Amino acid sequence: MSSINGGRRCAACKYLRRRCSEDCILAPYFHPSNPYRFACVHKIFGASNIARMLKHLPAHKRAEAADAMSWEAYWRVQDPVYGSNAIIAHLQHEIRKAQNELQMIKAQLAIHQVILQQHSQAQPNQQMQAHQEEAYLAFEDEAFVLPDLPHTASDQCEIINSRCTDDVN
Repeated sequence: MSSINGGRRCAACKYLRRRCSEDCILAPYFHPSNPYRFACVHKIFGASNIARMLKHLPAHKRAEAADAMSWEAYWRVQDPVYGSNAIIAHLQHEIRKAQNELQMIKAQLAIHQVILQQHSQAQPNQQMQAHQEEAYLAFEDEAFVLPDLPHTASDQCEIINSRCTDDVN
């Protein structure tokens, strides 16, 4: 019986100390250059369970399944209690934190846009107030004392005109 991998045993057969046959179901997924990968998977799932799961899958899905088992086993060995769930929970926490930060930034941006909009609307009002102050100072110089001016320009004109006509009469 010739073996695949150029006469070398796959990581699974090497770990299990057996001959690697031509039809070894584990050889394509556990290369001899990475024995730790199979060691983790074997420790968590067992060699016979891995082989059985891979045999029951279509050939095009076996590599993905071997990778998934490998990652799950690796993290289960690293953290026997939570395994890959600890990483998933951590990443979900980071996502929630980033989403909350994004919402806060969007809210701050909306506040700044409102302030900017109010400021841009206030500039014409500031110009009008400057003209009001000039008119008020001009009347004070002429010995006219004006009451507090109303906010609209038409009301101000009426008051100023009425004061001027009263003083003339």
